[in-house]
Amino acid sequence: MLDSSRAEALSAAAVTKRFGGLVAVEDMSFVLADKEVLGLIGPNGSGKTTMMNLISGALKPSSGEIKLYGEAISGTGASNVAKKGVARTFQLVRMLPAMTALENVAAGGVFGHARRWGRELDDHAHGLLKRVGLPNAAHAGVSALTYIDQKRVELARALASDPKILLLDEWLAGLNPTETEGMIATVRRIRDGGVAILMIEHVMRAIMSLSDRIVVLNLGAKLAEGRPEEVVKNPDVVEAYLGFPDIVDKLRAAQ
Repeated sequence: MLDSSRAEALSAAAVTKRFGGLVAVEDMSFVLADKEVLGLIGPNGSGKTTMMNLISGALKPSSGEIKLYGEAISGTGASNVAKKGVARTFQLVRMLPAMTALENVAAGGVFGHARRWGRELDDHAHGLLKRVGLPNAAHAGVSALTYIDQKRVELARALASDPKILLLDEWLAGLNPTETEGMIATVRRIRDGGVAILMIEHVMRAIMSLSDRIVVLNLGAKLAEGRPEEVVKNPDVVEAYLGFPDIVDKLRAAQ
């Protein structure tokens, strides 16, 4: 259940997205509270990334409405949504390959919510690289960085505009256990700094330990919603994952 003492940072009301005859997201409704981490899970093809694209403005809903702190943002375009205070990372890391790590981060500060220029932007980008664990990588070409360090740069770029809401799309994918633990700690620090987070994640250790609440999708629709310990006991969730018993086991083990 949503904590009534927290403001609604983001809300989706009866959101549907159709691609021709395919319904990718159907009648989706949920609320992300201020300073909350909301996990979005479900089998592959359940509509999670489509929902993330609808929130970030990359896609326009076929019907329904998405609001940011009470203001409608659905269908207004990705650049407008970013300016309003929504930042994101992607399943596959997206870098500006001809630029340094510092320049990649600075780009987020120019085009997002809180815009900066000149020395202020430079200092801010340096500080964010330090915050994500890359204090000495400012002038490195991003193509020379390891995969995890590129992920760190992408996160710093998303944070460069001081977003109100951060969308993390499988940000922990491909990391080893030690790297995952470090990244979990980083996400906690961001949340503790006052940013509301919506995260898609298949790393069950992360989703269970970080999420205040979890929304489960299946075949484009919301299957269940609740606190992590409630969701793992939901028989509908278990049935949805019957073809993936290892995921059910991981969900329960991660409690």
